[in-house]
Amino acid sequence: MNVRLTHAFTFEAAHRLPHAPEGHKCRRLHGHSFRVLVTVEGPVDPTTGWFLDYGVIRDAADPVRSRLDHHYLNEIEGLENATSEVLCAWIWERLKPLLPSLACVAVEETCTARCEYGGEA
Repeated sequence: MNVRLTHAFTFEAAHRLPHAPEGHKCRRLHGHSFRVLVTVEGPVDPTTGWFLDYGVIRDAADPVRSRLDHHYLNEIEGLENATSEVLCAWIWERLKPLLPSLACVAVEETCTARCEYGGEA
């Protein structure tokens, strides 16, 4: 049996989208209460009855959360144009080596706006 496990974390941060059209509200400095969902996928071990301890996902994601929380994202290398799309890929690149079973990173910048990234095919 294969399953998908998701661990969520949140962080507060400011950013701006320097390549948004002139006059677009997101071109100005603003902040979000971001929610990130990290999903891994794999087989359930018949003996333990689980695929992976959620703590493994949490421990892998915590340094990423710490790097982003209460920071100006545009000042972080690789996030100079800190769109949700770019942020998803940036998080993926840092987690994939630690979580080989990583299937998806989703970033919610508001309760109605979400981006999902599953790596390059």
